Amino acid sequence: MFEDFSTKESVVVVYTGDGKGKTSASIGLLARALGNRWNVAFIQFIKYWGVGEHVFIRDIMPIYKDQLYFYKGGKGFYEAGEISAKNITDDQHKEAAEETYNEALLSATSGKYNLVICDEINNAVHDGLIDKSYLLRLIEERSPKTSLCFTGRNFPKELIDKTDIATDMKKLKHHFDDKFLANPGIDF
Repeated sequence: MFEDFSTKESVVVVYTGDGKGKTSASIGLLARALGNRWNVAFIQFIKYWGVGEHVFIRDIMPIYKDQLYFYKGGKGFYEAGEISAKNITDDQHKEAAEETYNEALLSATSGKYNLVICDEINNAVHDGLIDKSYLLRLIEERSPKTSLCFTGRNFPKELIDKTDIATDMKKLKHHFDDKFLANPGIDF
């Protein structure tokens, strides 16, 4: 049935949309890649506070040693023109996003990693912390054997053609809309 099919040397995967599960899907991808003995870089934009994935990655890093790299960048949630994330200025948010992007670019172009996950990068682009041309640069300049994964809301529609797998996580219902805060272990 699949005689005419082949595999690609690397792919670009996007998890976007207003539904829950984008970071969770990327953690699943991380587990699958590590299970295949790949080298993985997990570069996280936005989330600087303690979340479940940070503890998980920290706990498995001694097992995977040089096979897993984790970089936590960003300064928290951002709203343009307002002080957000505990009095962090717009300039501080932008500087942190630039630094995090530089880590992602270095990881993607180094040839060291089979997979580079850029968690919440779509939010950083949508919020104007980094330009959408940065996504294109990551795609075009990555090492030929490096797959990319971009997560976060609002992936630019005009770049969908540059991806290989794009999933739109659509919210059907979320308890936040009923004024309930996020639950540890479920939402973060």
